[in-house]
Amino acid sequence: MRDVVVIGAGMTKFGELWDKSIKDIFVEASLKAIKDSGVDHIDSIYVGAMSSGLFVGQEHLGAILADYLGMNPVPATRVESACASGGAAFRQAYLEVASGASEIVLAGGVEKMNDGADVTEVLATAADQEYEVYQGITFPGLYAMIAKAHMHQYGTTREQLAAVAVKNHRNGSKNKNAQFGFEVTPEQVMKSTMVSDPLRLLDCSPVTDGGAAVIVASMDVAKKLNKNFVRVIASAQASDTIALHSRESFTTLNSVVKAAEKAYRMAGIKPTDLNLCEVHDCFTIAEIVVSEDLGFFEKGKGGEAVLNGLTSIESGKIPINTSGGLKSKGHPVGATGIAQIIELFEQLNGKAGGRQVKNARIGMAQNMGGSGASSVIHILEVK
Repeated sequence: MRDVVVIGAGMTKFGELWDKSIKDIFVEASLKAIKDSGVDHIDSIYVGAMSSGLFVGQEHLGAILADYLGMNPVPATRVESACASGGAAFRQAYLEVASGASEIVLAGGVEKMNDGADVTEVLATAADQEYEVYQGITFPGLYAMIAKAHMHQYGTTREQLAAVAVKNHRNGSKNKNAQFGFEVTPEQVMKSTMVSDPLRLLDCSPVTDGGAAVIVASMDVAKKLNKNFVRVIASAQASDTIALHSRESFTTLNSVVKAAEKAYRMAGIKPTDLNLCEVHDCFTIAEIVVSEDLGFFEKGKGGEAVLNGLTSIESGKIPINTSGGLKSKGHPVGATGIAQIIELFEQLNGKAGGRQVKNARIGMAQNMGGSGASSVIHILEVK
């Protein structure tokens, strides 16, 4: 397997992009990434998108986006793994370059969620239709059960959940592409509208339109272009049962645990070697559980760690979701995994502005689908 690097990145602002189509959004992000990288051609394209057919009625997405980007006859493939579609698309690009099949691959992600579809119904397709959705459960309800179990088992508090939202909005207020780039207080979080007890509106990631893209290349290409790059030192993926009731525990996401084990082994590092991590905080409880399953904190101590500032940019322990996370930056489900890679690319190159982590050398991105039935993890490094 060859060394694989990221040499360029681009993304749109996340939010309600009423005046842009899914094609417009993808092309905007992709052209930014191509310009940033300085490449003069693309060998292959992967597009992460969860539900373009249900959101905007458009399937055959790879071909239409390659056409709209002016890249025919370059092969283009859509990749779907629910909310982990972006991370899975990046993994396919990584594997194609690592294998030697291509030198330069565009890995993108896009979702247009605000065109009139029933978003709750569309997102529910990532849950078990026969055993969960048929009974009326939604993703806020599924994560509320995870939160209730975590509170019961470990004493996690409502204040600790709120601390996740407060931290991520503080980070997001420094991100020009964030959908909700403003700060919130613990009181605002805990008094926001109840969605599914104990989760309130400000515990939940928003409905978002947006696109993100990166250029993945061989080390030889990066050296020829004399570009700043970050090296991909691990790529791992794992699966779990879709239905919560089929799992041994509601408070451990086994796909995260197993993917992390593979990633750490491949990179030859430990959790303590990481300088920052972007995790899939679709709900505040998700960040807490994932931070434990990645080995940053003892099981049951993730909420306490956030409340004590151990995951803040200034903490020196393990800054989590410096971009603002899904919670503040937004969550266009197909684009999220790529946007996480972009945050690492900017941080490791020292270009994250007011949210820059000092001396950042190694970062992780953890992207997952549904309630953790799939999880994709990448570790990036700059020398």
